[in-house]
Amino acid sequence: MRPREFDHDEVLRVAFDQFWRKGVRGTSLSDIARDAAVQRGSLYNAFGSKEALFLQAYERYAGDYLAALQKALGVGSLRKRLTAFFDLTITNFRSGTPPRGCPTTRGLMELGAAEGEGLDENARQAFASLISRIIALVQDALAAGAARGEFDGNPAAAALHIVTMTRGLAVLERAFGDEPQLRKIAAHTIDLVLGRKGG
Repeated sequence: MRPREFDHDEVLRVAFDQFWRKGVRGTSLSDIARDAAVQRGSLYNAFGSKEALFLQAYERYAGDYLAALQKALGVGSLRKRLTAFFDLTITNFRSGTPPRGCPTTRGLMELGAAEGEGLDENARQAFASLISRIIALVQDALAAGAARGEFDGNPAAAALHIVTMTRGLAVLERAFGDEPQLRKIAAHTIDLVLGRKGG
């Protein structure tokens, strides 16, 4: 008798929600199977391991997140685009009850764990790929702003600075959970990059 087919996308959604809330080490395939209403063996058959399931779920998240960032960075003045970028980033960190933080930062903290307990080089590459793609989107927005006369700095250096700030915001969110303070830091970062009157 063949095992019952399951909704692959729904399993990835359920799995990623658990990984995001509890980390990879804190999440079991049994918990995912229970919440997704599938057999644990079906998850092994479909994905091979918890880490492989995490990578597929993370890639799905990364695609959705990049699409949302592209939209946020696509409308209005450069200042409005960068504000929308930070708004989306902070809203993402603060989503969930309690807030789940940044899944990429959380995952990076699980790299290099004891053998078989955490994430490996494939996960590091997935995290690095998403961060690189975010930097490229921000750099493109800055370059377009420069072409419109809204920015006179180096788009590559400024994009790297902005995305590095988001990593710091992710850590501060975990430490303090102070959303108004995160938004003040974001606004200050935009002022530093564009100048108070820029964009």
